[in-house]
Amino acid sequence: MNGHVKDPSLAPQGHRRIAWAEREMPVLRAIRADFERELPLKGERIAACLHVTTETANLMRTLKAGGAQVALCASNPLSTQDDAAAALLEDGIEVHAIRGEDTDTYYDHIRAMLATFPTITMDDGADLVSTLTALYHETLDTVHPRVRSWYESLSDEQRETLTRGVRGSTEETTTGVIRLRAMAADGVLPIPVIAVNDARTKHLFDNRYGTGQSTVDGVLRATNVLLAGKNVVIAGYGWCGRGLAMRAHGMGSHVIVTEVDPVRGLEALMDGFRVMPMDDAAPIGDIFITVTGDRDVIVERHFLKMKDGALVANSGHFDIEIDLKALKRLSTHQEEIRANVRSCKLQNGKNIYLLGEGRLVNLAAAEGHPASVMDMSFANQALSARYIKEYAGSLERAVYPVPKELDDGIAELKLKTMGVNIDELTEAQKAYLASWKEGT
Repeated sequence: MNGHVKDPSLAPQGHRRIAWAEREMPVLRAIRADFERELPLKGERIAACLHVTTETANLMRTLKAGGAQVALCASNPLSTQDDAAAALLEDGIEVHAIRGEDTDTYYDHIRAMLATFPTITMDDGADLVSTLTALYHETLDTVHPRVRSWYESLSDEQRETLTRGVRGSTEETTTGVIRLRAMAADGVLPIPVIAVNDARTKHLFDNRYGTGQSTVDGVLRATNVLLAGKNVVIAGYGWCGRGLAMRAHGMGSHVIVTEVDPVRGLEALMDGFRVMPMDDAAPIGDIFITVTGDRDVIVERHFLKMKDGALVANSGHFDIEIDLKALKRLSTHQEEIRANVRSCKLQNGKNIYLLGEGRLVNLAAAEGHPASVMDMSFANQALSARYIKEYAGSLERAVYPVPKELDDGIAELKLKTMGVNIDELTEAQKAYLASWKEGT
């Protein structure tokens, strides 16, 4: 089997951990059982650029059970769980992912996904689709050299198959959806994309409860600091920020929120948190965590204002929220003082501690979202792949939501697996809600 993993001998350990995650993924198990009977993805070639974890492994197994040929690469150099990658490779799924891989290797792995000539892609951060978009429009100067040289070696027929053969894609995260909507607005998006991130059973749970818990987990595993009594500055009050603020507050932290959106800032204030600009929060905070999806959230002037010993982490998709170049420039000395903790001695004599190299701290320093949460996220991915196969011919080159009936079905199935029932509307109630004629 074609692939590139760190150590194939890690497969037995990976299989044990994949099985452990599967215990908490009953919705995906039910979908897999359906897929095994119906083979709805038969004949499809699915290339996925996702975090290579035990939870993702269960998604890949589900897609394969549905009849698809599946290939997987990492969407972030520090999120790969090498044992999970080895286990998938042993199971006959093409995997290209090594924890800590450099940029060239990362794009070698992107190239490997394209080399499968996929009919459906899955993304977490839109790196795969953005590369495909550049190839589609022949804007090769924007493509990584490793990918460009490979593409230029293809025949005209192969290029046509690659750039015109993808039916559609799915996108897992907020950052990726932002990029894809920008492509659609510019009229360059070459395929329809389903924004899995925007499904209610994804962002209301994965982003809020998953990111909230796993980010705190990453900070604690990296540092073992006590959160109680600390000033925790959270940049961004979207669903990830909300969840993180909830968890930090629950562990006794004094939470400060920074925002650029006035409505979200007002919401954070009414949720009981202090709200202020980062310039004002910088001298106060003990721990800083960015979850905005944007760049340059913590920059040079903020580092200079921080306390000696401040901890800085990011839980947004890309490592651009913290200005790492400025931090390096300001430092007289940097060293790794424990796993995933880099001490940065500034010219002003203060120490700043960077966690997880400024990458997703919940995956760089911990294991990412709990499997129970990813159960719903990856159920959306699997069902969206089936939807693309069925309806891609009628979809325009745009970003679409997950169909409501799929989203609601996942929520119903999740409740059922948890032994929870809810009420149903009566026919009279349905008629009332659908009518404008009934009043007081």
